[in-house]
Formats: sequence, C-alpha cells, structure tokens
Amino acid sequence: MVNSKHWVLLLALVTICAGIGSVSCWKKEEFRNCHHTPFCKQGRARKPGTSNLRAIDVALQDGQLTAKLVPKILNPETEAENALILRMSVYPDGILRFKVDEDEGKDGKRKRFEVPDVLAEDLDDRRLWLQRIEHEQDGVSSVYLTTGYEAVLQHDPLEIYVRRGKHQRLVSFNGKGFFHFEQLRDKNEEENWDEQFRSHTDSRPHGPQSISLDVSFHEAKHVYGIPEHATGLALKPTRGPDVDSEPYRLFNLDVFEFISESPFGLYGSIPFMLSHSKEYTTGFFWLNAAEMQIDVLAPGWDGNSASDSDANADGIHTMWMAESGIVDAFFFIGPGPKDVMRQYASLTGTSAMPQLFATAYHQCRWNYRDEEDVSNVDAKFDEFDIPYDVLWLDIEHTDGKRYFTWDNLLFPNPEEMQNKLMAKGRHMVTIVDPHIKRDDGFPLHKEATQKGYYVKDAHGNDYDGWCWPGASSYLDMLNPEIRSWWADKFSLSSYKGSTPSLYIWNDMNEPSVFNGPEATMPRDALHFGDVEHRDVHNAYGYFFHMGSADGLLKRGGGNDRPFVLSRAFFAGSQRVGAVWTGDNTADWDHLRVSVPMLLTLGLTGMTFSGADVGGFFGNPEPELLLRWYQLGAYYPFFRAHAHHDTKRREPWLFGS
Repeated sequence: MVNSKHWVLLLALVTICAGIGSVSCWKKEEFRNCHHTPFCKQGRARKPGTSNLRAIDVALQDGQLTAKLVPKILNPETEAENALILRMSVYPDGILRFKVDEDEGKDGKRKRFEVPDVLAEDLDDRRLWLQRIEHEQDGVSSVYLTTGYEAVLQHDPLEIYVRRGKHQRLVSFNGKGFFHFEQLRDKNEEENWDEQFRSHTDSRPHGPQSISLDVSFHEAKHVYGIPEHATGLALKPTRGPDVDSEPYRLFNLDVFEFISESPFGLYGSIPFMLSHSKEYTTGFFWLNAAEMQIDVLAPGWDGNSASDSDANADGIHTMWMAESGIVDAFFFIGPGPKDVMRQYASLTGTSAMPQLFATAYHQCRWNYRDEEDVSNVDAKFDEFDIPYDVLWLDIEHTDGKRYFTWDNLLFPNPEEMQNKLMAKGRHMVTIVDPHIKRDDGFPLHKEATQKGYYVKDAHGNDYDGWCWPGASSYLDMLNPEIRSWWADKFSLSSYKGSTPSLYIWNDMNEPSVFNGPEATMPRDALHFGDVEHRDVHNAYGYFFHMGSADGLLKRGGGNDRPFVLSRAFFAGSQRVGAVWTGDNTADWDHLRVSVPMLLTLGLTGMTFSGADVGGFFGNPEPELLLRWYQLGAYYPFFRAHAHHDTKRREPWLFGS
C-alpha cells in the first residue's frame, strides 16, 4: 500500500487539475492503448484468412446445431482434445445465437467465464427446437431462422452467416477469416505470463485466453452503438488506408474530463453494434464482460484499392478482440431499426419504468454543505418559481465517507430535511458508492469482513484499494448472496435517517480505485466462483447497480419503483435504472458531444440517460449554461451537477 501522504498529494493534484483545462488533465499515458495491450496488439497483427478452423461432426442435439471446430491440419491423435464446441440456436423473431467454447467434458479443465444475469430468465424456454439440418453441397449446412431467412454454417473455411433467400447475405461471422480462440493450457517452465503496465503487474495465472473475430454487415452504409465513447453517432473507421486511430475500447474506467472524438472507452460498455442502410438494419451482440477492442475497417483495409464510388460497396467489416471469456453472440436480422431494437430488448430487457418525479429536473452539486444550504436552495427555487423535483447530496453528507451514514454536525436531522422536501412533492437522492471504508469501527465493513464478502486480491486476501474514504475494500457483487445482503442495507431500519422519499446514486462503480492499474481494480483480483476480475470487469457496475435497485424494491415491499442512478453500465442495465455520461466539462464541445452519446445509449437499450447540465468540471459562461439547460430539458434524465471547486451555479445566479 502506498503511504497516505502520497495519496493526499495526489488528491490535491486532482483538485488543482479540476480548475485547469481538460487538455492539461487528460493524461493518456496513464491508460493502456492497443500497443500496451498484448491481446489487442496481437489481434491487429493478424492477417485476413489466417483462421485455421473447420467444422466437423455437424449434427442436431437438443434442438440445436452442434459441431466441433478443429484446426485444418492437426495430428489426428490430438484432434478431439483440441476441439472447440460450437452451438447454434434460434429464437423467435429471427434471432440467431452461436456459442463457441472449450470442451467442458475434459477432466480438470478450468471453465471459462460466462456472464450471468444479463439475458432474460425465460430465454431458454423461448428457444425454437430445430427439426432438421439441410446439408447443401460444398460443405454447407443451413437451418430455418424465420420466414424467408436461414442461418448457415460453412464448414471449411469456417463461416456463420444469415442469408435472405438462398443468396443474399446480411451479416456474417469469420467471413474475413480473423477468428482466433486462445485455449487454456498448462504453462511451460520457460514462459512468463506476467503483464506489466507502468508500476503494476498482472500475474495472469491462467495465461493468455483472448478471442478475436470478425463480423461483416453486408450492404451496410453505417454502423452505430458499442458505447461508451465521446464520439459522433455513426462510428468512424479505425483501421485502413489513411486512418490512424486506436480501436474503440470497451473497458469501464473512471475517466474525468474525457476528450471528445476519441475511441477511448469511458464509464460503461455495451458490446452491441447496429448496421444500417436504406434496405436493411441488422445487429450483433457479444455477451462478454472482459475488455474489448473493436476496429471498424475502412474501405481498402485489406490492401485492395477502393475508390470513393465503391466505398462500402460490400458492406462494413468489423474486428472484435476480447481479453477472455467465450463467444456467446447473437445476430439480429431486423429488417428495420425498430425491429433490431425489439430483438435486442427481447434478450436483455426493456427500460425500467421510472417514477414520474425521476423524469423531471434534478438539482445536484458536490456538495450542498448542510441542512441550511439544502433549505436555502429549495426556497430559492420557490422564490424564482423554477420547477424542480429532486435535490441531491454527494459524498460530503456522510460521516467520513462511510456510506449509509450522515455527518451529525452538518445533517443532524436528515429525516426532517427529507420530509420538508416531500411536503412539497420533492425527493432527495444520496450517494452510495461501492468502496467500503476499511474501518473496524464501521459496522458495514466489520460485517462484510466477517462474512468474507469482499473481492479478494490475487493471493486470496481482501482486496485493499484506495478511494474517497482512503483504504477501501469492494463488495463482490458477482455473488447473488452478497447482492441480496447489500439490498437489505437500504431498509429504513438499516439505513438510519432515510425515509421512503430518499433514492440512491451509485457513482465510482466501474470500479474506480485511485491506486489501481488505470485507476481500477487489478485484473487478477478474484470474485465468487474463482472468477478473475478480468472476466467480469465491465459488468461489475451493473451488478452493483442491480443490488442497490433491489434494495429500494425490497424497502418498498415491491410497491415502489426504485430510482438508482449509475455511472457504470453494461448490457441489461436498462432494466435496473438510469445512467449518465460521467464527469464532463463546461465547454461547448462537451455540450455538442452529449447528443450523440445519449443517442447511442438509446440505440443500445439505455434510454433513461443524461449528461451533467453545465458540465461537471469548470465554470460555464452564461450563454453556455443557458444553451445547456435548453438542450438538457430534452435529455431523458435531466440533472445539473458541478464539482465542488466550481462557482455556485444554481439557475437564478445568472440573472435573467
């Protein structure tokens, strides 16, 4: 553990940085790029057509198409041992699912991680039972998908695609031959699996286990989705002639004062991409919570010349690279944008219905100082006849950053404060973050320690990181038992000083760890079931969000819709609650980019989303703040928020 003096200095630098322009505070060297990420660097180095797999033993089993994927050239004695298992299944409304994993039947083999609790609980019950395979000439097998469409498996070279009729391809997997699946294996004595980045070492105890694959959207003109990035709505190419760009990164990180028009990943990740043309909209979703890097390939990416007139003539090709996990992927065939959205929502769920107050205006600041400040702000809204429904309290309302507590000097009567707001039909939101202060006198920490509920480090000890309270540990939200225990902490009897009109804000749940690699949790930390953090990272915030929302649902006996705002998100977060785009800056560029960021979230299922009106960092000029309020009124989630070092900016302070 780095000494506390060092971290006091670091926090001071962060505070100073908050008052400077974003260019000064964005330190890209503190984050990995593709060159620093072996699985990405290796994936980008692969050439098209180098996938060495073919499908054998194609058959129907339990209503699914199954096959073994084996190298084209291999010693027959080891062929069965190295086979990957492919399963293709079909769901109503023209949804194709295909899974590729190692053979689970091999004795003693570690099971690769599959992300739980994202897909609809009744999905398996809805699976269509395939009746027959049509074996066509030239090693091609096809199954019925929906009227007029078929799912096709080409044996050698391996390819999976959906076609309309007998000839028109819509979307395909491994059409460009990039598919590569690193299987788990024993370590050779001379090998060193450690990865270094800056001062951090990832022990990678199970070795390299990355997956690379390509997806082609035939006849597409544009692709969208894969949030969260501060970019335009249509995804620009990242690889090809005259293109010098990092891939689009999906890795949830605490990135304050992020820069716009960058493929760098931000606070949330949804590995879902849509393609669109005048004729068709299709989609691809890869259920995988490990880090991903995604390239959109420009015309001519493969060395073939492409003039402007035939650019994207055969569609748009993409390359997806993941650090670990399995292939659990879905094709959506549309044919229109609404159809793709419906098909995706049938898997991951629709947006939770919010309470009416949650759709109104929210007033927030880090921090409203005390009960008198809260009362004065509330009264000023009445005095100037400005409508608002929710007042928020940031971390300073707690007793020393211990969540579910109140600072008794600044907020001695929290229930009375909330009831006064509620008497006017207004609500309050308090912050509850995932880092738990390591204080033996803090009952929450003491109980979590005794029950063994914290994420473990690579050596099996409670992980000890650094966040707002100082030394902190993080609850293992992958475990359903721990999520249920956490939910009980929101009861009125447990959360002293709370009332039924109090709702919740989950921040820092990427998770943010100030002294961790890239300011997050080490990848070799351990979760429930001996799952490494690398496997579950992008879904950690989703599980924390889920546990908090379940807590409010329990508190209300199932009769009160929860409202929990989260900064981190994953596929399925729309079922849980709202999200926002994180720590933006008071400048015109962040105002502009908020629109495509929120539209992208909407296209990928996260409809209840917003951006901090006025910008979290910096002091907006009156014209900027005015225009931001005008735009923010149309955000689904409408909240003004500001850093504690900014000038007060309640709307009446800027005159008429």
